[in-house]
Amino acid sequence: MIRIVVLVTVLTAAASAAFASSGTPQEEAACRPDVRRFCHTLVGQGDGVILACLQEHREKLRRACREVLESHGQ
Repeated sequence: MIRIVVLVTVLTAAASAAFASSGTPQEEAACRPDVRRFCHTLVGQGDGVILACLQEHREKLRRACREVLESHGQ
């Protein structure tokens, strides 16, 4: 759970070097478009909020992002 929260942080702040090692570049790339599409208005409100947003839109997410979430137990 903690890893996915950190991963979501990375996805929402991809330019931040402090979080770059938390998710692989492939994981970041897999969910970045979905975070931008469904959760962009929530950026800055906390990692849990972004994760909840992705979970709420799970059926609409691209397969690659769904697989990232599933690989992290989400």
